[in-house]
Amino acid sequence: MAKGESGRSQSAHSTGGVWTPESGVSKAALREGAQEGGCEMSKQTEIGPASVPEAAKQAGEVRDRWSWTEPSVWTDRMLTALEKGVKGGKWFSLIDKVYQMDNLYTAFSKVKANKGSAGVDHQSIEMFEAKLEDNLLRLQEELEKGKYRPRAIRRVWIPKPGGKEKRPLGIPAVRDRVVQASLRNVLEPIFERDFAEQSFGFRPRRGCKDALRQVDALLKAGHTTVVDADLKAFFDSIPKDRLLKQIEEKVADGRVLDLIGKFLDQVVLDGLDRWTPERGTPQGAIISPLLANIYLDPLDHLMAKHGCRMVRYADDFVILSHSREEAEWALSLVQTWVTDNGLALHPDKTGIVDANEPGGFDFLGYHFERGRRWPRKKSLRKIKETIRAKTKRANGHSLSMIISNINRSLTGWFEYYKHSSTRTFTILDGWTRMRLRSILRARHGGRGQGRGYDHIRWPNAFFADKGLISLAAAHVTACQSAKR
Repeated sequence: MAKGESGRSQSAHSTGGVWTPESGVSKAALREGAQEGGCEMSKQTEIGPASVPEAAKQAGEVRDRWSWTEPSVWTDRMLTALEKGVKGGKWFSLIDKVYQMDNLYTAFSKVKANKGSAGVDHQSIEMFEAKLEDNLLRLQEELEKGKYRPRAIRRVWIPKPGGKEKRPLGIPAVRDRVVQASLRNVLEPIFERDFAEQSFGFRPRRGCKDALRQVDALLKAGHTTVVDADLKAFFDSIPKDRLLKQIEEKVADGRVLDLIGKFLDQVVLDGLDRWTPERGTPQGAIISPLLANIYLDPLDHLMAKHGCRMVRYADDFVILSHSREEAEWALSLVQTWVTDNGLALHPDKTGIVDANEPGGFDFLGYHFERGRRWPRKKSLRKIKETIRAKTKRANGHSLSMIISNINRSLTGWFEYYKHSSTRTFTILDGWTRMRLRSILRARHGGRGQGRGYDHIRWPNAFFADKGLISLAAAHVTACQSAKR
């Protein structure tokens, strides 16, 4: 069995501490028993009747807490070692878990579920799957014998949401995505065990909504002076050597470390240009979000240690404070850490705002201001662009088909933004109906957008009868359900 993970205890902190500029440490963070962490997967649950042997109960509880892990890798014995920690605090002999065939099959299923295009070798997911066993056996052999070499990353440029600018996207070969998924299955639990509570991005059983709930709770508790921070070109700026040193604190398998190093040194192919980035994690790589969280974890723990109420999702984070003095001190602490670790804060996207004043701040697609929240401007532009593309006046589809197509977009969008203020939905409902009236107006020989008499010819009830969902009505229903 692989030797165990770090047994270091988690640092103490509390989000309810009293900050003092003299000490820079919250008083609550110094109280005995305060705990930094305690995410959902670390909470124990009661399993089984009293007649079940204690050892069996404990094994069942451990498995339940780590049910998201790959069972072919993380057996009950390994999970127990993960929780208890072992001598030396490092994991050895992990490479055989990476090339284990069951793990490779699971890794491919995840790659297939994520879809995606072919890499530089032009091999699609379908082509890889057509000879799946042969392809996985080849990968297993290359990994076992140390002959595996990742292929270059194909760079493409895609439009940024809500704008005309484009951002780079890296597309690794399918075979490399499979190896990375297998590697992540092995490494993720090792680091997830000690990740800080205030980190929500790209982690099991956590997501944007959890981060937003935390921000909302802190704002309601009076922490309305906000450090709105953004790390400039974060994924492209991570120093490779420092990242590897952090990984080495818990992983002692040289072949696994060598594999990670190969991914960090992957060549990027953009048209005829070919180069190896000196810094950063591989673009579009399955392993990159985990590597990013590993690199920022010391910052998470540092802020928690000093009682700063930070909520982070990948490279986007906010710090919520009681006063501007406290916020300025927290920002200086972040600035020092960032500079010392080879990163930089974006000067135009980092600042201190009062959430009770006009202006507010954006976080994870929402805009927070004066006790309310609604979709940020880019998010609204994006959904309007989606609907606009589906409601062109020359659309040859039936009205019912157009509405059905619109509903799919609106339903997914509403599920994320349903906690916005009511006005958001009434405005978007009206705008959507205007687009549909414009189609009908054109079909009846008219020009321009739907207006005036069109509201009488095709009232709101007309579109409701045709099946168009009402975001405003859905919002009322969601609010009523939340009160029950």
